[in-house]
Amino acid sequence: MTGSTAPSSPAPRTTDGGATHALLADGTTIRIRCARPEDHDAVLRLYEAMSPEYLRFRFFVASPRSAVQAAARMRGRAAPRGSTSSGAERSGYRALLAEHEGGLIGIAEYEVTGAESPAPGQVTAEIALAVADRWHHRGAGTLLLEHLVSAARADGVTAFTADALAQNHEVLKVFADLGLSTARRFEGNEVRCVVQLDQTEAYLASVEARGRTADVASLRPLLRPESVVVIGAGSKPGSVGRAVLRNLRTGGFQGRVFAVNPRSLTVLGVHAYPSVGSLPQVPDLAVLAVPADRVPDVAEECGKFGVRALLTVSSGLDAAQARGLLDACRTHGMRLAGPNCLGLANTEEGISLDATFAVTHPAPGTAGVAVQSGGVGIALLSGLARLGVGVSSFVSLGDKYDVSGNDLLQWWEGDGTTGLALLHLESFGNPRAFSRTARRVTRKLPILTVDAGRTEAGRAAAASHTAAAATRTMTRRALFAQAGITATDSVSELLEAAALLHSQPLPTGHRVAVVTNAGGAGVLAADACAEAGLGLPPLGARLIDDVLDALPDGASATNPVDATAAVSEEQLRACVDRIAESGCVDAVLVVLVPTAVAAATGDVLARSLTHAPDRRRDKTVAAVLIDQEQTVRLLPAITGTVPAYAEPQAAARALAHAVERGRWLARPSGTTPALTDVDTPRARAVAEAFLDRNPEGGWLGPGECAELLDCYGIPQLPWAWAETEDDAALAAERLKGPGGLVVLKAHWPGLLHKAEQRALHLDLRGDSQVRAAFRDLETRFGHLMTGVVVQPLAARGTELFAGVVQDEIFGPLVLFGLGGTATEVLADHAARLAPLTDHDVHDLITAPRCAPLLFGRGGGGPVDLEGLEQLLLRLSRLAGDLPQLAEADLNPVLARPERVTALDARIRLLPRHSNDPYLRQLRRLR
Repeated sequence: MTGSTAPSSPAPRTTDGGATHALLADGTTIRIRCARPEDHDAVLRLYEAMSPEYLRFRFFVASPRSAVQAAARMRGRAAPRGSTSSGAERSGYRALLAEHEGGLIGIAEYEVTGAESPAPGQVTAEIALAVADRWHHRGAGTLLLEHLVSAARADGVTAFTADALAQNHEVLKVFADLGLSTARRFEGNEVRCVVQLDQTEAYLASVEARGRTADVASLRPLLRPESVVVIGAGSKPGSVGRAVLRNLRTGGFQGRVFAVNPRSLTVLGVHAYPSVGSLPQVPDLAVLAVPADRVPDVAEECGKFGVRALLTVSSGLDAAQARGLLDACRTHGMRLAGPNCLGLANTEEGISLDATFAVTHPAPGTAGVAVQSGGVGIALLSGLARLGVGVSSFVSLGDKYDVSGNDLLQWWEGDGTTGLALLHLESFGNPRAFSRTARRVTRKLPILTVDAGRTEAGRAAAASHTAAAATRTMTRRALFAQAGITATDSVSELLEAAALLHSQPLPTGHRVAVVTNAGGAGVLAADACAEAGLGLPPLGARLIDDVLDALPDGASATNPVDATAAVSEEQLRACVDRIAESGCVDAVLVVLVPTAVAAATGDVLARSLTHAPDRRRDKTVAAVLIDQEQTVRLLPAITGTVPAYAEPQAAARALAHAVERGRWLARPSGTTPALTDVDTPRARAVAEAFLDRNPEGGWLGPGECAELLDCYGIPQLPWAWAETEDDAALAAERLKGPGGLVVLKAHWPGLLHKAEQRALHLDLRGDSQVRAAFRDLETRFGHLMTGVVVQPLAARGTELFAGVVQDEIFGPLVLFGLGGTATEVLADHAARLAPLTDHDVHDLITAPRCAPLLFGRGGGGPVDLEGLEQLLLRLSRLAGDLPQLAEADLNPVLARPERVTALDARIRLLPRHSNDPYLRQLRRLR
């Protein structure tokens, strides 16, 4: 493909030109960065080393002169050293280089041309791509193009054009497989390609699939190593390294184990070597258990020796040591778990890797576990072993410099062993990428997490209703809900839910029948179910007769079913079978208490559940055994296991989690609806013009707010701006609403809560009242006020609130709920992360407590639900299009049967650049 020397169009704005690292298809780490003038010689050597065939594919002729010209052209346009620009600000040109261990392996470049665009309003750029011969078929070219596409979007480029020889099948396949819309036009022996840069779902799915392949390949040396070395294995008891080495030796690891200790010949019977370089072979995995000040040097030594993965259990690294550790990993392509972690384990047959310093070996099983806290990790390992679930693999992420929960989800998705994923994450590096991965993985296996940090205080200096409502807890819960993750409040609750999801089929609804041998216990269980959001429907007349026929005299067959203390094992089994087979309920909860009746001991009655017939397999059944000591355990059954809880509340919580998972799985994946009448270029122009005048950012004026909302078709109440009493009177006459009434709202930069400041007047009628209201505002706020907003008095309706806040980590969060002056007091809000799908919008509208009012509860009739959905979707699109949007606050939004209208809007912008959360790149230290 060719570059272009045509004159450039005005250069679009650039993004940060810093280097980043990413994974090729085989798991190899490469470095991608912007080109600089001093890269000329390296680029020329890259071209000169290419075979004549690839040189012809690149330049259409196998001429060394073409390579010289291409390298010289890059020298004149690339950014100088120290610049964060790629040069696009000056010439519309950008070049990205791919490097491996300091050597150049590929280049991708584009130049905005003056050629006619393939479609009106498009900004096109001519691109060129070259990869060193020995790096072909490893995904280097595709990865470079993905980064070039992301950079081009940020620069305002909407399409790439490229020319290729028709026989250059490899590069044509690269374009075809990108996932972007590509058109081809054959001209003789050449092909003209036009690639649209829209970030469609198809493109994101393609990027995701490539990332998954690369990620899993890079994790194999970490989780399935054939050899391990422990560096820092002490000769005296009590050292962490010695404990890891002991667990490797006694845990049944199938590969070779080495130790590095310059002061000992052997440690725990393992021959010790004085240094990494003296090892007889290159190990796949190195465990670093050395003092913090030695970590960077040891990591560098491992990298140079060829080690492919590090597990760093060392703690206490300062910023420089942290940077040195990660730099060594990135430079030499090693994946890193930790530092400051408990270790990792893989119980798969043929692996049996226990590289932890836990007291006991993890029990083999099917739960994948990733934690940041070592203490939580030990608790989960113990709990899963006690349940008999066990673990497939366990990774203590510690300070999480590199390997994250996102990596582990992708590993578990395809490892062939894991059936349940348990996460305890205290932070998220890339929540939106995590959300995409989780949405996909959780359709295959349940993902459970402890929602850590729920008591974090809300934003103390919240400047708007939106910011005040958007606590970190709400943001995390929105992420979990949208991704289908089961979020619990404690490790105990996590294990309770895991026990049920591991052992029982999912309920198809929320209807539960409670069966008990003690009426009081049944009442407690019924209360627990109701509090958990489960329903206890009355049993049908025919089912009541069937159940009573199976039970002793004196039994009652309402719901709960009181089987009495005299019930036998056979009678209880028959009762549960008939309820389960009736189709009247989705789950059966059996609550048993010890009594003096011999036939009713807990162990005997529990057999009615564990020795159930095969025909009950498709119904969710759980038990509560009041006298058991464990919070939850799994009772062995003829087929599988049955979860037994010590209290009804625990069982009800677990059932509620299972119901929610079943509901989430039953709903098809949401889609982001297409929107009409959206003018993104004008919106960006408004934002950029404001930030040009206000480089530090700030709150938009009424006119700018109205224009931004108009760009997205968000309906607003008519308004006028008035700076004098006469202007206000004229505007009021023109805009007066029902009964001739108007509203005056004072405005000055920074005014947020007009009602609290008493900076507005309502129900104004006639010229004299309008003028008096203006004078009052002017008298009280004249030293601040820049003018007033005049609006007609709106008709009565339901006052709602809609807003967006841009979270620096999670991205834009859309909030919705009850509005008006009491919105913060009542706190009736729901939240979802943008971009919103149709399902997200439905959840937003139905989640608040005020939702019944929107559907006509109370006699007012349903509001314009379609209009409300559109408003939320358009607000989401606004937030996605403008990374500068810090806050948007629409309050109140008036909802009536015929229309939904924003009565007041406040928008704050900050000088932020776009960030592509789906770009394939490895984590960087903040």
